[in-house]
Amino acid sequence: MAYVPGVALLAALVVGCSAGADGNANGADSKAGSPTVTPAPPGKYLTLPAPCRAVPRSTLKDLLPGAAELPGDQQDKVFRGSAAVTYDTDRKVGCSWKSDAPSATRSLSIDFERVVSYDPAVSDDDRADTVYAKKEKAAGLSSSATPGPPEEKDKKGEESEESEESGKTKDPAGADATGSTDPSPSGSSSESGQDTDGAPGSSSSPEEALPSRILDNLGDAAFLQDLPKRAGSTAQHHSVSVVFRTSNVVVTVRYAEQPALITQVPDGRELQEKAQALARKLAEALSE
Repeated sequence: MAYVPGVALLAALVVGCSAGADGNANGADSKAGSPTVTPAPPGKYLTLPAPCRAVPRSTLKDLLPGAAELPGDQQDKVFRGSAAVTYDTDRKVGCSWKSDAPSATRSLSIDFERVVSYDPAVSDDDRADTVYAKKEKAAGLSSSATPGPPEEKDKKGEESEESEESGKTKDPAGADATGSTDPSPSGSSSESGQDTDGAPGSSSSPEEALPSRILDNLGDAAFLQDLPKRAGSTAQHHSVSVVFRTSNVVVTVRYAEQPALITQVPDGRELQEKAQALARKLAEALSE
């Protein structure tokens, strides 16, 4: 009889544990129907290329005329480039080159930005698309490939603002070419709705570049921004930027010329063609 209380106590503990287990099971069952968030897929790129080695020397010789005629040590310095200052080379890197020739100074820079989304509901690609869209909008362009609800509400207002900017076009899918005193679309490079990289039939002169525009067949989305000299400026500086996105990486190519004489005018069309050619090479290299 002395052991009976101990047996009773053990039985009580077993019953209590069973009740606790049932309670936990019931609690788990009550949460089973709650929605679960599936993390968005990561971006394709986990690293970035070495920017100062991303452009072959043969390409640099073409983009930086006069550099190949420099003495060996000076030539190497030009083609080596200058790496951009960055504190996170996994997220953003860049490099720039500059060549001073008797007739003109040419400069080139490239930037790679790897976008990472810290929101499990938003993929890296979608976040990179948002980063790219902001750059496109800042250039005064609007792409039908990257619409969003907020932008859709202000679409008419944005189109009105874009039509006032000289030398730029709206989305080629049905937009006017601006920067011309002729209101008719005749002779416009965007009339066909396609990227006309120096296509025949354009009314532009050899030195006159095509306007800023959305580009086709370059990464997942791309645009070109043409920046001729500022009004009232005596310097004939001409700069071209090509920005494109491929998966979760946004790449920017800037190419510019400053003639030695103010009477010389840079060939804007040439600058555009070479900037685009380099951008396509970079896109191909990233996809390998």
